[in-house]
Amino acid sequence: MCGRYTILHSADAVAERFGVEPLPFEDGPRYNIAPSQGVPIIVEDRGERRLLLAHWGLVPFWAKDPSIGSRLINARAETLAEKASFKYALSRRRCLIPADGFYEWQRAATGTQPYYIRRKDTDLFAMAGLWETWESPDGSPLVSCTIITVEPNEVVSPLHNRMPAILLPDEESRWLADVRGARAGPGGGSSPEEVLLQLLRPYPAALMEAYRVSRYVNSPANDGPACIARAQ
Repeated sequence: MCGRYTILHSADAVAERFGVEPLPFEDGPRYNIAPSQGVPIIVEDRGERRLLLAHWGLVPFWAKDPSIGSRLINARAETLAEKASFKYALSRRRCLIPADGFYEWQRAATGTQPYYIRRKDTDLFAMAGLWETWESPDGSPLVSCTIITVEPNEVVSPLHNRMPAILLPDEESRWLADVRGARAGPGGGSSPEEVLLQLLRPYPAALMEAYRVSRYVNSPANDGPACIARAQ
């Protein structure tokens, strides 16, 4: 799974990297982003990218209660097209979720040991996500999102059996592109959804690194440089 991540780059850097207009959000380094918090996401509407603020934990449009979002912070790539919570969003509401690192916890005899995982160049990357808009009984909208996960690469596999689906830069536009109305290829080839799912695979391990950090990060209330400091 992916249960915590970071955005250490500024709001302006995020906007420049993903080609969107800046939108005020919690700027400055965020060292310990946790489920239920507000996070920036990038969506595409009529060929134009927009940055939105979303609640981390997907609330499907048909949900009766927004509390379902606490169980839908992640979505397994292998079952997106089957699960009622995700299949509509897969065809219509895909997003990019900016990050520059994430955490995983390795089981050990003394408890769980947190690790911080990032690109070796510490640059921003895009996690593949889904988003929805849910309307409360009083009519107010709630935008929410989930992070898609895949099998781990060689960097993450010693730590956990899942990792976020991180897209290569040249795949980001393909993930956002509108596929509604598209048909399968000639001779019954892959459907648009199947083509999208092929983008969801482990990120190249050669581009990533992982290192131990303090259990300080275990509490979502802690948010500062100590979260990503190398453990002694």
